Amino acid sequence: MPRYNVPDVVVRRLPLYLQTLNHIAETGQKVVSSTELGRWIGVSSAQIRKDLSYFGAFGKQRLGYEVDYLRSELKRILQLDQDWHVLIVGAGALGHALVNYRAFEEQHFVIEGVLDHDEAKIGQAIGTLVVQPMSCMAQTVKERHVEIAILAVPARAAQSVADQLIAAGVGSILCYAPITLSVPDDVHVAYIDPVTTLQTMTYYL
Repeated sequence: MPRYNVPDVVVRRLPLYLQTLNHIAETGQKVVSSTELGRWIGVSSAQIRKDLSYFGAFGKQRLGYEVDYLRSELKRILQLDQDWHVLIVGAGALGHALVNYRAFEEQHFVIEGVLDHDEAKIGQAIGTLVVQPMSCMAQTVKERHVEIAILAVPARAAQSVADQLIAAGVGSILCYAPITLSVPDDVHVAYIDPVTTLQTMTYYL
């Protein structure tokens, strides 16, 4: 099935399935049923079967899923069997934390550079990287084959930076700024806003 025909909500669940299967594999378990997998995740077994059916048949009736096989198939579907090149824009506290987050490289997301407009930050070392000026964006995207950018900039700058990234050829953006970006249909944007998440949590307290 073409990727654009799969609902986004289904795609967002796939990494959760993969993460859970990784935990199950660590226990030594070789086969898991959709019912058991659903209990781990908190979704129905029917939902899991429906989600996976968009991509093929992976289980055996009354036997379940082979854990290692389903893990490898989900990695293939999510294209996690290769390295992805990432550019971070914003060298503040969040940018520093993201550059130093070891799990990125462990999961095939290679940070290729970090940019900032603040002259006081340009030239500073963050881990093995050196903060570069915004004027280096297009060159870095092209030379380092960057496909994904992470925005760690204030909301007032996010749209302008996103426009520059898209013009440079970036196809996916992870935005930490509390703003909804306007982007072309072929550019995918995901958002992480800790404050908004905390605001939903307070409702339940």
